[in-house]
Amino acid sequence: MLEAPQVAAQVALPVARVAVDVSLSHLDRPFDYAVTPEQDADAVPGARVRLRFAGKQRDGLILDRLAETEHGGRLAPLTKVISPEPVLTPDIARLVRQVADHYAGCFADVMRLAVPPRHAATEKAASGHADRLVELPEETDTPDPLWSTYPTGPSLLDALRDGRSPRAAWQVTPTAGRAGDWAYGFATAALATLRSGRGSVLIVPDQRDLDRLRAACTQVLGDKAFVVLSADLGPAARYRAFLAVLRGKVQVVIGTRAAAFAPVQKLGLVALWDDGDDLLAEPRAPYPHARDVLALRVADARSAALFAGYGRTAEIQQWVERGWLTELCADRATIRHSAPRVKVSADTDAALERDPAARAARVPREVFTVLRSALPQGPVLVQVPRAGYLVQLVCQTCREPARCLHCGGPTRTQRSGGSGPGPIDCRWCGRLQVGWSCPICGDSRVRAPIIGAARTAEEFGKAFPNTPVRKSMAGQILTEVPSTPSIVVATPGAEPPAEGGYAAAVLLDTHLLLLRPDLRAAEEALRRWLNAVALVRGGTDGGSVIAVGESSGRALQALVRLDPQGSALRELTERAEAHFTPAVKMVTVEGRSSALTEFVELAELPDPTEVLGPVEIGMPPGTDEMLHRLTLRTPLASGAELVRAVKDVTSIRNAKKSEGALRVRVDPAVIE
Repeated sequence: MLEAPQVAAQVALPVARVAVDVSLSHLDRPFDYAVTPEQDADAVPGARVRLRFAGKQRDGLILDRLAETEHGGRLAPLTKVISPEPVLTPDIARLVRQVADHYAGCFADVMRLAVPPRHAATEKAASGHADRLVELPEETDTPDPLWSTYPTGPSLLDALRDGRSPRAAWQVTPTAGRAGDWAYGFATAALATLRSGRGSVLIVPDQRDLDRLRAACTQVLGDKAFVVLSADLGPAARYRAFLAVLRGKVQVVIGTRAAAFAPVQKLGLVALWDDGDDLLAEPRAPYPHARDVLALRVADARSAALFAGYGRTAEIQQWVERGWLTELCADRATIRHSAPRVKVSADTDAALERDPAARAARVPREVFTVLRSALPQGPVLVQVPRAGYLVQLVCQTCREPARCLHCGGPTRTQRSGGSGPGPIDCRWCGRLQVGWSCPICGDSRVRAPIIGAARTAEEFGKAFPNTPVRKSMAGQILTEVPSTPSIVVATPGAEPPAEGGYAAAVLLDTHLLLLRPDLRAAEEALRRWLNAVALVRGGTDGGSVIAVGESSGRALQALVRLDPQGSALRELTERAEAHFTPAVKMVTVEGRSSALTEFVELAELPDPTEVLGPVEIGMPPGTDEMLHRLTLRTPLASGAELVRAVKDVTSIRNAKKSEGALRVRVDPAVIE
């Protein structure tokens, strides 16, 4: 109880329970502070406060107001109430706690993701603004042109309109036609949810997808019915949009990963596009993934969920297999009608007879045949996995990697001012390799086993001299290309949409995507290929795709069948056999060898828990001490216990002020 009866008499609820902005595991709990009579009116739950903690002034957020405290002795008073605006609502506070516990993190770290920094001028100006006037379009009995191509699509809209909460894994047909317009589908789903008096949160990976979704929402909902939450907006615009949602002036939020915490009132729908994109994984501790954040929010709010993509991750497939998500996809006949025709080069004996070198050539004759037939109909997309010119060099004779004469780093060459490649330099130190010769055989000639997009564009420009060749890659991404004949060479993720869709697409060097040292290599490769296929016109409009690679490869076979569900199911089965996420709960702990040794000694892991490692993972820049990684995995049934055990160890080490920081990742997005 408070020892200041005069304060207790004047303040009905004299105790403020505060989440202090401190990222230490052993202090990851709320603390009680006294509220003075002057602070009583402004110290509402969710308000920002300033307080003294461990001898320093800290920021915090009020979680609740109480009549008494369990803490013995006199409570320290709040230093000041920074703002009476309740920026942390009870449901978001509950979500932040769930996400922190799920990822063995701290409430304060997740709270920074959920609540944007205060912008005082914007907060003051926005308080006088009137509510937005939102007039929804009139309902019609006309079947929706997109959702009618999916057997259960209309019933999904009906359920949202009636206030129900279906959960679906939407397998979007990869085509540039209406059936592949996921942004329009998200907007119409949000409109149906609005008609039931509920709000929506629509999440995409990057700015390009956000621009597309914004255009669709403007078309379907109008520009006053939604707001955009993205870090690219800037502090003032982002905080203004956040306040509009917080105050209930708008019920639809679109944005990137941080918008998953948007405080939408009466949440009725969450939707996520392309959950396999690594941009949806937060790069800061505790590294939450937007997919899992939304899943936790759906379970708490009992809202509808729509996880959509051209590809399919093992995580989404697992939720489908459990029955937590319902499959929403077109039938095979509709897919064959709507999607472009996909084939692999040299996939038949007849094709090999026509071009015996097709399996060895980087660009077989069949690719040129596709280009010649498609170019008169419109632009053609060529996807190349690597940017640059000649991105890797080896000796012409013995194939030994060409290393820098000074530091031993990898070498490269860019296009010179004239024709052909320029001088060779080092990718590490930048020195020119004058007089280079192979230390094994002495040959001074080099060749490039991996050719980048820039060199590919140059080669196609020579092969088709009268056709414009455009490049789209990091640093020079095109927003859109016209419908006139042209060749567009792009790296994965940088493919610009074409007006009316591409006439054809060519997928080169498919083996490079499959050779990535990552557990998700096949899943990621198929996702990137399908994203390119989705930019091509449908089969009925003459759209076609040719992939250059080993035709018997499982990922390419799934591409030909346009069957990401089957590929994801096989991936999930194999991961279960090998005990990899998401079939098991996996935690990786990285740090110095001494810190990991202490971690193992302190950890009380649940039974059964498999401990792998530690293994060396390299030295951070500017240091001379090797880092190691420890991998822990356990069945899903005991996953929560494993996460708690890891969190307990970090708490003990923080309290002891142990040397050597540890980086903990729960269900890491990348497993190398």
